[in-house]
Amino acid sequence: MIVGIGTDIVEIQRIDRLWQKRGERFATRVLSEAEMSELQGHAHPERLLAKRWAAKEAIAKALGTGFTQGVSFDDMTIGHTASGQPEVVLKGAAHKVATDLGVTSWSISLSDENHYAVAFVVAEKSL
Repeated sequence: MIVGIGTDIVEIQRIDRLWQKRGERFATRVLSEAEMSELQGHAHPERLLAKRWAAKEAIAKALGTGFTQGVSFDDMTIGHTASGQPEVVLKGAAHKVATDLGVTSWSISLSDENHYAVAFVVAEKSL
């Protein structure tokens, strides 16, 4: 059963400008430690940052809180399954909200093309 859905689209150049202006301080605000290690040596770091930004915005929307009730970028990590699919990993306030909603699984799709990155997220619970 669907508990919530969220989508977000972001202009990659906007995220790149923020990253160029604020550097690692910006990246550490958006990315978890695991994601920071993925950023190092990435062929297109601005695209990775933009997709993570969009993903976390979409997750916050699916939770129904946005970035309130203590939910923050730091509460969310976009990892990968063994087959390479993106997966949602939560901690802190985001994990608590998801648990309170009964969320048992997440589906997430990430994409980027030319100037934009987009994320679509579905939060589900078992019947």
